[in-house]
Amino acid sequence: MTTQSQVAVITGAGSGMGRAASLKLADKGMKLVLVDFNEQTGEETLGLVKEKGAEAIFVKANVAESADVQNYVNQAVETFGRIDVFFNNAGIIQKPYLLADIPENEFDRVFSVNAKGVFLGLKYVLKVMEKQGEGLIINTASTAGVKPEHSVAAYSASKHAVVSLTKSAAMEYAKTGIRINAVCPGGVTTNLVAAFQQNIEETGNVPEIVFPRMGRMAEAEEIANVVAFLASSESSYMTGSIVLVDGGLTL
Repeated sequence: MTTQSQVAVITGAGSGMGRAASLKLADKGMKLVLVDFNEQTGEETLGLVKEKGAEAIFVKANVAESADVQNYVNQAVETFGRIDVFFNNAGIIQKPYLLADIPENEFDRVFSVNAKGVFLGLKYVLKVMEKQGEGLIINTASTAGVKPEHSVAAYSASKHAVVSLTKSAAMEYAKTGIRINAVCPGGVTTNLVAAFQQNIEETGNVPEIVFPRMGRMAEAEEIANVVAFLASSESSYMTGSIVLVDGGLTL
């Protein structure tokens, strides 16, 4: 596959790592299907990638709804004919609570997006890629999916689920020409992290925060660089890899 003719679908494209990855893949000449629940920010990303000359569309979707996921997959195929790269990225953070204090609806909310959303994306994109006989999928997990973090048990469990889904899918589809990997960021300077800080203030629960060994959080563009590598032939012998991009946070 040449990147010039590739089609990439990015969920959570309206902000943060999704927007940064969209811009990075636009620079590589890919055609883009931008997916986000927030129509305003999604359209903003669409404008930014079009400024770079990319062919692109925006599709509003709730990744936890099967009909919405099928719609963005169908839109991608109807518009561009195929899906070569899938950045299965959309996710949310939980409000910080000790495990016994997590409201049941908060647990359900986090799992519906972070775990079910990734599952549904895999479910419907894999069917397209199987017909093509090739494809590259990058799931967004987290360092919390490798090493549990304090006061975010639901979030951590949902990201552990993403890690497991990644490995299971990679194993099952290894001989089909489809490669599936996951990227695990630590702290990233995104709106999601800013919202987490606000949630700390609202709940009054201050988690034990461990900072990256490098002494700073990542920029979204630094995660996008790794996504672009995993979305290229340069990662040709990688599948089922859980790639930490965390500034040494898990050391």
